[in-house]
Amino acid sequence: MTKETNYQSRQPDDKGLIAWSPEENLVWTELYARQRPLIEKRACEQYLKGMELLKLPKDGIPQLPDIDKVLMANTGWKTAAVPALINFGEFFRLLANKQFPVATFIRTREQFDYLQEPDIFHEVFGHCPLLTNPAFAHFTHTYGKLGLKASKEDRVFLARLYWFTVEFGLVKSGNDLKIYGGGILSSPGETVYSLDSDVPLRQPFTVLDALRTPYRIDIMQPLYYILPSFDHLFDIAEMDIMTWVEKAKSHGLFPALFDTKARQAS
Repeated sequence: MTKETNYQSRQPDDKGLIAWSPEENLVWTELYARQRPLIEKRACEQYLKGMELLKLPKDGIPQLPDIDKVLMANTGWKTAAVPALINFGEFFRLLANKQFPVATFIRTREQFDYLQEPDIFHEVFGHCPLLTNPAFAHFTHTYGKLGLKASKEDRVFLARLYWFTVEFGLVKSGNDLKIYGGGILSSPGETVYSLDSDVPLRQPFTVLDALRTPYRIDIMQPLYYILPSFDHLFDIAEMDIMTWVEKAKSHGLFPALFDTKARQAS
């Protein structure tokens, strides 16, 4: 997790509303206009259905209470406005209580194409539509409860599971591959690269493999794991994931598929 940030989150008022500036709303408008056409034929149907339910505005940053109404009605979740960075303990605590952390800032134009910190566009556009889906919501809730009880060492392994599912997961849909990972769906470059490029590896998902795979946050992913179906997230949530963590620790990590000298692998 990034230890420093140049961003300052906006504070909601007593109704949970944020007075976003015209420039901040314009950044959202331009990000939305660029990304929405890219995902229409690439995102999984569960995500697209969630987008319909949320009715995210095109011309300004949505207010979290409006998102909460839809999430609560469908899966009992809601958002939680948080600072730009939170620690793993707080992250897991929120997920365990069916609260999805949303950093209340939006990227600047200098980092329009990429930033390491998850901003409100990444969290809301990338993740919140799938929180309307019971399988995704159940998996995320289970993940939060496991992480809340896990040791510091085990949380590092769990972070890899999250990375290769919630953030950068692909899923089979008939004969096609679709995207469900929010890290892909909020990135125009990775949205195209993940499905269309012949550079990355794409392999069937297993819990053990995901737990053993190093990743970097500052590159296009060299490997994506593919779920056999979206509802397989239910099956994963019902597994004894911590036993798989122990197996992953005994097996050790796979060799990294990237330059480990440039940045320490996670």
